[in-house]
Amino acid sequence: METYQPITPEIIEKLKAITGPSYVKTDKDILLQYQTDYETDPRRFHLPEAAVIPANAEEISQIVKLANEYHFPITVRSGGTSLADGAIPVCGGLVLCMERLNKIIELNEEGMYMTVEAGVRTVDLQKEAKAHGLLYAGDPSSAESCMIGANLATNAGGLKAVRYGVTRHQVYCLEMVTPTGDIVECGRILKKCSTGYDLEQLIIGSEGTLGIITKVTVKLIPLPPYRFDVLAVYTDPRKALYMVPKLLKAGIDPTSVEYMDNSYVRDTADYCHYSDMPHYEDGIYVIITVETFREDELDSKMESVCTICEESGAVDVLEADERIWNMRRNVQTSCEMVSKVFLTDDVVVPVHKIASTIEKIMEIGEDYPFQVKINAHIGDGNLHIVLCKMDMSDEEWETSVEKFHQQVYAYAYSVGGRLAGEHGIGAKKLKYMEEFTPKGELAIMKTIKRAMDPNNILNPGKLIDA
Repeated sequence: METYQPITPEIIEKLKAITGPSYVKTDKDILLQYQTDYETDPRRFHLPEAAVIPANAEEISQIVKLANEYHFPITVRSGGTSLADGAIPVCGGLVLCMERLNKIIELNEEGMYMTVEAGVRTVDLQKEAKAHGLLYAGDPSSAESCMIGANLATNAGGLKAVRYGVTRHQVYCLEMVTPTGDIVECGRILKKCSTGYDLEQLIIGSEGTLGIITKVTVKLIPLPPYRFDVLAVYTDPRKALYMVPKLLKAGIDPTSVEYMDNSYVRDTADYCHYSDMPHYEDGIYVIITVETFREDELDSKMESVCTICEESGAVDVLEADERIWNMRRNVQTSCEMVSKVFLTDDVVVPVHKIASTIEKIMEIGEDYPFQVKINAHIGDGNLHIVLCKMDMSDEEWETSVEKFHQQVYAYAYSVGGRLAGEHGIGAKKLKYMEEFTPKGELAIMKTIKRAMDPNNILNPGKLIDA
């Protein structure tokens, strides 16, 4: 890994001159909160040398220029909700916190767009849109705490991606600070454009390695007035999974199709203190949401969904009340009851391969001593795998996880999949990115990174080894 210069007292004074002294943090007790994100394994934690909380793009520009001058790394941190070690300062250096860039700049009802700073929480953006009868369709599970700039940086997916797409499909344009400190606008509020490279789409999903997103203009759409949520309970995972193609081919256009295996049903029910959940002992939950603009269409689609679920082998078809969605939102935190150390992963495969992929992963998992748990956005091919360490030794855990990943990733690529559907690569999958990405693709990525960030200042040790 590249060697960087330490952050000296001279650099600290220059940072204070940029942001004001109160927004530069060097106390170890404060820096400890920045040593990890959602990572639970202390061996992956890294303590930064300093943290800074800028107010705007101009301050960030000066900080980035300072980093290039003195050759220290910058790790951008938003809500700290990364599941791929994306916000961990693996090379030390400076953590740049986005929390002060929290202004909603404009909501244009006629143009149906909203411009916000990168530190606005996703839930606040959603609420502002809803207050005007509009919908921001991006909906990651961590919406209560994640920030919109980081949603762009990781191309976050979420619960509504099956209908509306992922974050990159919700964006008109963005403002960023380049790796050399320039402030640049990419994209425009246009329905279509064939004018040069699609730069905003290049930056989206680059995980902070090609620029620091400071402002974004997102697309809004009319808010559907009618909605229903169905809980289809299965006891045979194959029947639950092979229902999906029938649902998608029926023209129902669901907003969400979510899958929770029985271990998640039991653990999230216990975590949420729900004592009377249907089929607690053996149920596999599939949650289906449909939204419409006409009440008669809602009724006909609800009838079709229920029929498809019953005919595919569901043992119960019920209304999915708020308890069900609360369980779905807490799948991650419920793992803390099972194991102090657990590893969260995601892979994505073609939608028609999701059933066979989940079956294969569970088959692979039977050969290992850790617990394998699966929840998935089965309507868009994205599945989440959690491995719970339990009481395994560190050595056994590391060896087993490595072997498991090699098998799972090889299978995903063999059916046309990729390493991550929405969590990103971060530091956690860096070596697998090198191993599994086709060499031509990887070479282009590295060429772009080296050209845009010649000093390797932004988020080094993440996404690709430049």
